[in-house]
Amino acid sequence: MGSFVMEERKVIGWAARDASGVLSPYTYTLRETGQEDVLMKVLYCGICHTDIHQLKNHLGASKYPMVPGHEVVGEVIEVGSAVTRFRRGDLVGSGVLVGCCRSCGACTANIEQYCNKKIWSYNDVYTDGKPTQGGFSTAMVVDQKFVVKIPGNMAAEQAAPLLCAGVTVFSPLRHFGLTEPGLRGGVLGLGGVGHMGVKIAKAMDHHVTVISSSDKKHTEAVEHLGADAFVVSSDAEQMGSIAESLDYIIDTVPVVHPLEPYLSLLKLDGKLILNGVINEPLKFLSPVVMLGRKAITGSFIGSMDETQEMLEFCAERGLTSMIEIVKMDYVNKALERLEGNDVRYRFVVDVAGSNLD
Repeated sequence: MGSFVMEERKVIGWAARDASGVLSPYTYTLRETGQEDVLMKVLYCGICHTDIHQLKNHLGASKYPMVPGHEVVGEVIEVGSAVTRFRRGDLVGSGVLVGCCRSCGACTANIEQYCNKKIWSYNDVYTDGKPTQGGFSTAMVVDQKFVVKIPGNMAAEQAAPLLCAGVTVFSPLRHFGLTEPGLRGGVLGLGGVGHMGVKIAKAMDHHVTVISSSDKKHTEAVEHLGADAFVVSSDAEQMGSIAESLDYIIDTVPVVHPLEPYLSLLKLDGKLILNGVINEPLKFLSPVVMLGRKAITGSFIGSMDETQEMLEFCAERGLTSMIEIVKMDYVNKALERLEGNDVRYRFVVDVAGSNLD
């Protein structure tokens, strides 16, 4: 550990140099640990579909070299003088954001994920004018506001996907008052976010239907994840059998898809909650929404308070994410497999075990 605490903190990350998205080793310097900062040795980092969007410049704003990774679990190795919530040796997590303005309406309401001046954990510029880099690296310095404590009974590698996929589902259910037992929910798409959607909704005692484009995940959804029902979206009869029966649908699909088939599944006042990042317009006819007072809404990750609350919720109920652990030298292959939906359900990079330095 001693090698981290130096004047100039050189760290090694795996970075993309261009829109090919191919990652390779990259050495850069971390900022000094400020008064409010936590320096963590990165242990594990999850791989999210958004990493692909950023690495390959799908959203048009990528800057290189880019070290991705925003589902970071690490061990605290140094804290700033004003840090009160963390100490050396703590197991902590850091997610999608590392900064916000702290004065706008969203920030003062503690929903900093909706701050217009939020700072992303990578592919952004920090307050010191330097680029932010993510968790595919040996260490990170993060302001204590954007660090959460991993509960003692939760494995470090299991916690990683919860910091994005877990809270992405937990936050809208909590915000829209969809937490009481007995609700009927749908989860559209069974990837990293979708599989956590099933687990969290089931832990809230909801009846959960997984809606998928093919039958191939049927056994997985029902037997392994505990979904109550499974419907193939292209099967008109199956879709018709659950018409106007759902209180909400968590839509995790990250590519363009029609909304009308799913809006028809919602009951009066039902909500279609968009969670997939899509950079093309989605379409629907207004009567499909009007005639059932239905809502199409979206939700973006969750606040730091909600992230901590979600971790405690999962720890209390023994919820874990289903993961495949890989080393950093496999990361390009993992990204390729994720793009082809070939993972059950989240890749987690064993960063500390990859001997980057």
